Amino acid sequence: MTEFTGYKYEELEIGMSHETVHEITADDIQKFAEVSGDFNPLHMSDDYAASTMFGRRIAHGALTASYISGILGNNLPGPGAVFVGLNMRFRRPVYIGDTVTARAEIIEKNDKGNRVKLKIECIVDGKRVIAGDAEVVAPSREA
Repeated sequence: MTEFTGYKYEELEIGMSHETVHEITADDIQKFAEVSGDFNPLHMSDDYAASTMFGRRIAHGALTASYISGILGNNLPGPGAVFVGLNMRFRRPVYIGDTVTARAEIIEKNDKGNRVKLKIECIVDGKRVIAGDAEVVAPSREA
């Protein structure tokens, strides 16, 4: 099996997409808190979270958004891509046990600088929890 080396700018086409699926666990939230330094009790404390409008612990929004980064760096465009912009809205909470489908689709290419714009979204139970767009610089065949 050969290792995927990513798409070059010249190979990318509008409409190409990729999605990944992740189940949110309490361990994911703990590890993300340790890496990010965000120990907000809304994410970490069952008792505290129970007293909020969410009623229970929620995942960090940035944890859920990080699945988009995974797609851009690993799959579309993949290795060698440089993440340069992200615009997103958090629309709904994500809870422990939720299954998140992260998706990115190429919506625009700009030959100047090999820039690629992608529509991004994360979905739980058929509902968008994150929506927005991302911009990357894709490697060129000529580089």
